[in-house]
Amino acid sequence: MRTQAEKGSAFRGLHEQNSAFVIPNPWDIGTARMLAGLGFDALATTSAGYAHSVGQRDQTVGRERMMAHVAEIVMATDLPVSADLENGFGDDPATVAETIRLAGNAGLVGASIEDSTRGREERVYDRELGAERVRAAAEMARSLPFSFMLTARAENYIVGRPDLKDTIRRLQAYQEAGADVLYAPGLTSEVDIATVVSSVDRPVNVLMGFPGAVLSHAELSKIGVKRISIGSALSRVAIDAFVRAALEIRDKGTFSFGENAISSRDIVALFKGAT
Repeated sequence: MRTQAEKGSAFRGLHEQNSAFVIPNPWDIGTARMLAGLGFDALATTSAGYAHSVGQRDQTVGRERMMAHVAEIVMATDLPVSADLENGFGDDPATVAETIRLAGNAGLVGASIEDSTRGREERVYDRELGAERVRAAAEMARSLPFSFMLTARAENYIVGRPDLKDTIRRLQAYQEAGADVLYAPGLTSEVDIATVVSSVDRPVNVLMGFPGAVLSHAELSKIGVKRISIGSALSRVAIDAFVRAALEIRDKGTFSFGENAISSRDIVALFKGAT
């Protein structure tokens, strides 16, 4: 197994390539090993995917349980892992910094921090407070004895505030505060994404796999995107197949859903291919 320092160095290097790399999002040990077996270079956790797998809504899991989960994903493969750590599990910068310290202890070599206020009326933090939170996280990340890629997320589009100018101002503030990667989930337009990429001096992560997000790897690489994540999309696809099969059983009394299902042998082969 690679050391955490080796994983951190490898993860940083992926962001320095000429083209974008895809970082898919497993939600348990099995899916992490399958994705590793399929040959991906790094993994990212999904807070929504994990929450749904344990029967909860997103952002209700809590920090202690989330850290135990991400530690399991880290141990599942030899790949670098970055984590979706929601808003850092607290409003104040000190809490966010502590979350990054715990992330390092869990074996992670990267994490994302949102500027969402978890459903409160204002929806996103004031930009200055958002930057203070990123600064505290970045200072903690720099203190770790290995490379740790901090991703700062501007959540405007996710919480119903599609304001590209404010999103860019936030990302620029987070860049100045020390973020290594910048991320505005919810963008779908090639023009908007290209505008973001040209407005900052850090690698940009783009979310694909949700309605309207249909740009290809080649198209995103061409406009300068460095990282493509999938969020909860793979988990939602799996749940969709599960529900469709269950409804066929309940409503029709038939079992045709199994005709095209992957075999147990092929699943086991993916596990064996994981490093």
